[in-house]
Amino acid sequence: SGVEYHLISFEKTSAYESGKNTIQDICDKYHINWVPLSYTKNPPVISTLFDIRKLRKKVLELCNAHEFDLVHCRSYISSLIGLELKQDLQIPFLFDMRGFWADERVEGGIWNINNPLYKIIFNYFKKKEKAFFQNADKIVCLTENGKQEILSWNMENVDDSKIIVIPCCADLSLFDYHRIDQNKTNALAESLKIDNNDLVISYLGAIGTWYMLEEMLDFYKVFAQKFNNTKFLFITAEAKETILSSAEQKGINTENIIVKKSKREDVPVHLSLSQICIFFIKPVYSKKASSPTKQGEIMGLGLPIICNHNVGDTDMIIEDSSAGAIVTEFSVQNYQQVCEKVPELLKLDKNKIRAGAEKFYSLDRGVEKYFSIYKMIT
Repeated sequence: SGVEYHLISFEKTSAYESGKNTIQDICDKYHINWVPLSYTKNPPVISTLFDIRKLRKKVLELCNAHEFDLVHCRSYISSLIGLELKQDLQIPFLFDMRGFWADERVEGGIWNINNPLYKIIFNYFKKKEKAFFQNADKIVCLTENGKQEILSWNMENVDDSKIIVIPCCADLSLFDYHRIDQNKTNALAESLKIDNNDLVISYLGAIGTWYMLEEMLDFYKVFAQKFNNTKFLFITAEAKETILSSAEQKGINTENIIVKKSKREDVPVHLSLSQICIFFIKPVYSKKASSPTKQGEIMGLGLPIICNHNVGDTDMIIEDSSAGAIVTEFSVQNYQQVCEKVPELLKLDKNKIRAGAEKFYSLDRGVEKYFSIYKMIT
C-alpha cells in the first residue's frame, strides 16, 4: 500500500511468549514494524503511569527516527500520547475510541468511584475524553448508538462527519458455513454426545463482567421446558465447574450442559453443532458503544441469534438482517415469548443472515474504511 506502519503494543508476559512468533510473522508479512513493550499490572494506578511514561518515551524515539504522517490510537490510554503529538507536533490524530472506556471501568466494577482516588481518575479521563473528541482529526466509534450519544453532547468541533462507525470486524472467510467440514462436525458431535435430533443452543466466549451467565441459564431453563432433547453448548475457556454449579442451583439437568474449550480455527465447527446461538450482555450505559465480535462471527455461519436489546447496534443489526430474536427484559414471561419464535428462527435463511454479516462486519470493508480515513487526514 506504500504506507509504513509502526505498531506499539503492551504485552502480558505469558501471552507474549505464546503468541509472539505468530504476531511477528503477520507483522513481517504486511511490513509492519512491531514494537512490543511489557505491560505492568501492579501496583494499580502507579503501574499504568509507569507504562504511559514508557509509551511516551518510545513514541518520541520513533518520531525522531521517522516522520509520522498520522498517529492512530486505540482507546484512551494511548490517546493521551496521541493528543500530545497533535497539540505539540501537529501530527494528525485518529481517536479509535472502541467504547466509553472510563464508564466501562466503573460499570465493570474495576474502578470503585466511592474510593476518592478512583473518583479523581474517572473525572480525569472524562475530561480527557472530551479533549480527544475535540482535538482528533477523525473519531472511530464501534456503533451508531454510541455515535448518536456523542453527538447529543453538542461539543464544539465534533459533528456527524467527524465520527465514522466501524464495528468490530469478523473474519468471514473463517466463519463461513460453506467451508465447514461435515466429517469434522460429525466426529465432534459424537465425542460430545450430541445426537442428530438434539436441539442445541450455544454460547461463545468468556463469561463474567459483561456476559450474563445466570440470565442465559434462566433462559435455557425455559427453553428446555418447552422443547425436547435440548442441549446447551458453551464454547469457552472458562472453568466448567462455574457453569455447571450455576446450572445445578437452578435445577437444570447438568447432563445437558456441555462446556468445551476450542482453538480459534475450530470455533466454526463447534458453533455448527448448534441450531441457535445466544448471548446476553449487561445493558448498561457504556455498552451503547459496544460491538460484540461474536455477533459477526455467528452471523457469518448463518446461525440465528437470541440476544438482549440496549447493547450497541446489536438489536438493530438483528432486525435489519432478519437474524434472530430480541429479549427485551430478563423475565420468564419474556423468555417464553421468545421461545415461541424458535420454530421460525430455525427456518431463517442462512444466506440472508450471512449477507447481514457481510454488510456490517466484513473485515475487507473495515480495512477499506480505515484506509480511507488515513487518506482523509494526511
